[in-house]
Formats: sequence, C-alpha cells, structure tokens
Amino acid sequence: MRLACYEREQVVDKPEAFLMRAALNLSIDAHRLRVSHGEEVLLDDVVLIDAAPSTEAVVLARERLARLSLCLGRLSDKTREIFLSHRVEGLTYHEIAQRNQISISTVEKHVAKATLQVATWMEGW
Repeated sequence: MRLACYEREQVVDKPEAFLMRAALNLSIDAHRLRVSHGEEVLLDDVVLIDAAPSTEAVVLARERLARLSLCLGRLSDKTREIFLSHRVEGLTYHEIAQRNQISISTVEKHVAKATLQVATWMEGW
C-alpha cells in the first residue's frame, strides 16, 4: 500500500528495497507504540531484518556482471552503442535513430540482434 501511494508522486528505482525498508519502519513503529503504552517487550520479540544481500549473492552478481561485460564486448561497436542507448540510457528507438542518422527499423534490428546474442551468451548464468 505504501509503495503504491509513494509511486504516485515519485519513481521507485528499487521496489524490493523500498518494501523492506517500509516493513522495517512499520516494525519499529509498532515497537515504539507498545513501549509508549507501557507494554513489556522481550528482546526475542523484536525482529530486525538485514536487507543486505548475502556474500554468495554479491559474488554471483559480480560474476554475472563480468560475464555480461564480456558479452557486450562481443557485439559490434554500432550494435553495442544502440543496445546500450536503449537499455541503459532509456532512449526510444526514434531518438536513437535520429542520433545515429538511421531508420527506426535499423534500430529495431540492432536491439533485437543484441538482445538475442546477449541472452544466448548469458544462458546458464
């Protein structure tokens, strides 16, 4: 509910992190409410969530990133530039076509080619 309300006014880049923080804040608020009303709270009842990724997840993500970097390096310069313009910079096909003085159809072909090749090369990661 909080995420939906927040997204009405701002973009949430990491919804999972937002939800984890909201849950932690709600837990803290509930604890403060019980304490302020004189209820006794045992330390075992307080749940603190570590939202940081595990060491294994960090290592795996680094390996995937290194693999992706190699895959992107295997693309032609033009295909890589167009693919990254769309996927990383968020440019539309029309904007990329204007920037590179090519047709939208050509942009579509470059993005499709890059997507297929990267997906094939990243298979299993």
